[in-house]
Amino acid sequence: MKVRFLLIALLLCLKCFAQDYSNYQMENIPVTLKNRANAVIRSMETSVDMRAPENVIFTVKKIITVLNKNASQRAALALYYNKNTSIKRVKGLVLNESGAPTEKFNLSNFTDESAVSNFSLFEDDRVKYYSPSVSTYPYTVVYEYEMRFKQNLNIPDWYANPYPDVAVEQSTYTFICKPGDKIRIKAYNFNGAADVQKNDKFESYTWKVSKLNAFKSEPYAPDPDSYLTYVKVAPEKFSYYGHQGTYKDWKDLGKWVYDDLIKSRQQLNAETVKMINDLVKGAINDKEKARIVYKYLQKKTRYISVQVGIGGYQPFQAAEVDRLSYGDCKALVNYAQSLLKAVNIESYYCVVFAGSLKKSIDPDFASMDQGNHIILCLPFENDTTWLECTSQDAPFGYLGTFTDDRFVLACTPEGGKVLRTPTLFTDNNLLEREAELTLTADGSINGKLKTIFAGSQYENYNGLINKPYSEQLKLLKDEYDIDNIDFTDLKLTQNKDIDPVTTEILNLTIPRYAPENNKHVYLTLNAFNKSRQVPEVRNRTLALYINRGYTDIDEVVYNLPDGYKIDLKPNDIDLKSPFGSYTLTSKIEGKKLTYKRKIVLNNGTFPAEDYTKFADFFNAVSSNDQNKIIFSVN
Repeated sequence: MKVRFLLIALLLCLKCFAQDYSNYQMENIPVTLKNRANAVIRSMETSVDMRAPENVIFTVKKIITVLNKNASQRAALALYYNKNTSIKRVKGLVLNESGAPTEKFNLSNFTDESAVSNFSLFEDDRVKYYSPSVSTYPYTVVYEYEMRFKQNLNIPDWYANPYPDVAVEQSTYTFICKPGDKIRIKAYNFNGAADVQKNDKFESYTWKVSKLNAFKSEPYAPDPDSYLTYVKVAPEKFSYYGHQGTYKDWKDLGKWVYDDLIKSRQQLNAETVKMINDLVKGAINDKEKARIVYKYLQKKTRYISVQVGIGGYQPFQAAEVDRLSYGDCKALVNYAQSLLKAVNIESYYCVVFAGSLKKSIDPDFASMDQGNHIILCLPFENDTTWLECTSQDAPFGYLGTFTDDRFVLACTPEGGKVLRTPTLFTDNNLLEREAELTLTADGSINGKLKTIFAGSQYENYNGLINKPYSEQLKLLKDEYDIDNIDFTDLKLTQNKDIDPVTTEILNLTIPRYAPENNKHVYLTLNAFNKSRQVPEVRNRTLALYINRGYTDIDEVVYNLPDGYKIDLKPNDIDLKSPFGSYTLTSKIEGKKLTYKRKIVLNNGTFPAEDYTKFADFFNAVSSNDQNKIIFSVN
């Protein structure tokens, strides 16, 4: 009887839901929104109610229809929490294609696990996760949840639609605060203005979007933040893990970071101070002292991610890093800064958004959530130097592609400063290769090759450089990707000066690379550095973005066997475009064939309509990289 009663209650509940959500049948989705979409957000209401700096309520009500299995993860829900963030309530419902309810869920149906990343020693975050177990498409998921943040330093950003394969019928975001609360708001790529309401109890700001089509992921696309619609909110007065402060710009925020998070964490014991001063004795200037300190840091410490300490923002004490010999980026930069301070060298603790895709903090809008990494700046007069303190191998003064060419926040005793990290320029991002090879009568080639990698390409072999020799040879075959290629006498070296260079020297053999075929030999001139074609894109909508330029120069000399006579030699090529240039030449003098190739790719942002010209340029490069010279054999 009890089971029957529960079943009846469930059916009544589902029937009630069915009445509420009967409008969300599949057939009610506008046809235009289904184009290119794997899922459609039917309705989404997001609100942030900042009742007090220590009491922020975050509420989401969302209805999403999953059209096919490619979007199954779009219906999943992951809620991260810790001692500063709590999950107050969750409820949800699954509907079939007709809008009829088939299942309901609540927080008890979520899995709960640690949110520690696989590279982190410890984090205090956990995650509750739910994904509907549905294999029949389409279906719709309805859910509501509420979370409480015991801080208002980080107000969640609102993205109208962060997923390219999802369309949106309608979505709203409302931020609520008390009258008189000072807040800063910036809406990016939003047409119009927020709807503002004010009375003696609250102020509210609401943004609304509707009928957003799904869009294609496109190659060579810019940072999504350059075209997605999103809103950032930053209260001037904040509380975070028991720390209070105010800021209205980067200067204020940088000063708070220095005063509250860093300044008290830089004490070293007397023995370490004496040791580091003894170590730099005899150095000719401050830059040489800094180089010695950096080398000491690299030998002594190793990087381990530890996301604790007022939400992961405060570094370990410098003395603790000195004792343990490890730390995360914050701790290692703070330790390096403390060592430099001990020898009277000024440096800046800098917040950066790191990653291969260049991404800057917004110079015009300060907020705490715009960085994910810490680096160190040494403001020597006319010679500013930057250090990556988490690497045991990085050259002194070389940041590399992880943090190059972007705005960062320097936190100083005088306040925050927006600085820009060094640019790795196209001309300096160099691959320069020379090879002298012998083509034998059976079509095999063998000989010696030397390649120099500089600028951003200095990092090309970072995955090989410290591997055992046998592993280097194995990985090198993947790098060159030529059938049956074999290497001997490999030497990989790195010159770690301020403009570092990686050098590769090796002997190679490629059996039957250009065998005789019916008294003819077809020799592909470009053996080592072929460009791939780029895909064609019709009706492109996004700007063309080339993140980082480079220059490749190859010169290959082939020593030919006796009896080879040219039947066909490809024409020399000279291509120029706004995106770069490409030249190749080949000439024969006696039994020596010399092939030269140079490609320059310029970084930059170009109009969407230029993508076709870019594809034409690059596909012409790829086609000419396959050029063959044909010999007849006596």
